[in-house]
Amino acid sequence: MDGAAVLVPLAFFACVAAIFILPAHFKSKERERMQDTLRAAIEKGQPLPPEVIQAVTSGGKFQSTRTQDIRKAVIWLAVAGGIATIGGVISWYEGYDGEHVVPFAFAAIPLFVGLAYLALGLLNKEK
Repeated sequence: MDGAAVLVPLAFFACVAAIFILPAHFKSKERERMQDTLRAAIEKGQPLPPEVIQAVTSGGKFQSTRTQDIRKAVIWLAVAGGIATIGGVISWYEGYDGEHVVPFAFAAIPLFVGLAYLALGLLNKEK
């Protein structure tokens, strides 16, 4: 069995897992730091601004801004480009037959997610 035949699918699934696992991990760490900061402020008797109380009670769910949507679009489009590049490298070495076009088909998923975020970012009016 060729090494590339094992590494390419493994790299693909590692990238997909990283897309979902890493943001959740960093969000958890951010919440932990926020709780520590709030705990220290409460222990010192400092008043909490209404914005902080609202953010804590709402679970941190805010309306997406134009900048956030465009950033998400750039990330998803970069993922699509990376998957398409993998497909191009495989096709370069193995030949351009129907069997080696699969990564290009998978690249269409993050491509269209990125395009949707881009459209949302461009249509979202800043308040």
